[in-house]
Amino acid sequence: MFGLPRKLAVDSAELQRRFYALAREHHPDFHQAAPAQERARIEATSALVNAAYRTLRDPIARVEYLVRLEEGRETKEGDIDKPKAPPALLQEMFEIQEALAEARSEAAKGALDETTRATLAEQRESLRARLKDEETRLAGPLSARWDSAAPAERPAILAAFKEALATRAYLRTVIADLTETLGGDTEEFGRAIRAIEGRHGSAEAPRTRGGMGGHIGAPHQ
Repeated sequence: MFGLPRKLAVDSAELQRRFYALAREHHPDFHQAAPAQERARIEATSALVNAAYRTLRDPIARVEYLVRLEEGRETKEGDIDKPKAPPALLQEMFEIQEALAEARSEAAKGALDETTRATLAEQRESLRARLKDEETRLAGPLSARWDSAAPAERPAILAAFKEALATRAYLRTVIADLTETLGGDTEEFGRAIRAIEGRHGSAEAPRTRGGMGGHIGAPHQ
């Protein structure tokens, strides 16, 4: 859509310039006199331009999209070989989920005791720090490795991307579960995630005039 090379380092200013050019070219408001079939095509292309821009300006979304491109997939659901987080992390997440189950049982009888609440809150903050580190690694060193890698090195980097993305998904799931159990509203978790994502680049496309605009086994994507 944007005619960019398959690299993870993107010139933000150039990406935005191309976005505005494509947005103007395919904005439905400029094609109102076209036949109905042509207007439908223009609207679909305009939506694709916006979706492409949202993906390419977010470093983590770029990695997810790159993995799909390299594997010949169009959607996350098309992945036959599901990515797995490291076994040590999975074991740790299962242990936290067991503690959460006990805490939920305790909460059902009344409020969480302060010791349990403090322990869960400490675990959540630790996982939030690890989530931030994992996203920094994805958007930084791993992405840089891909851009400078020889073709023979890329399968190993793709595997590292998939493992890191799986780790990120599990961390997000357990952080959300901890927040829910602690009674903190999920908006708090949402704000924390948005703050982390904001440091990597917002996933929202800028608007132009005209209005363009769990469980451990099932991690949030």
